Amino acid sequence: MKIAVSDEILSGVEITPQEAVLDFAVGLYSEGKVTLGRAAEVAGLTQSAFLKELGKRHIPIHYGMDDLKSDIQVVREK
Repeated sequence: MKIAVSDEILSGVEITPQEAVLDFAVGLYSEGKVTLGRAAEVAGLTQSAFLKELGKRHIPIHYGMDDLKSDIQVVREK
């Protein structure tokens, strides 16, 4: 998918293309439309860097009981 926004629409908005992509990825994640891994991929960041960005923006991480159970199972298998 390609998204095009004309310079006229963004006139006066101080944003780089990289910042716009990051904002888009954060929005997708915060709305629950993509996973953390996919959002980080869209943003062009590692998951760790994306998590830090979420923290800066005070956006909660989606981590429920099913995630916890899965993580505990992985640890037990090692």
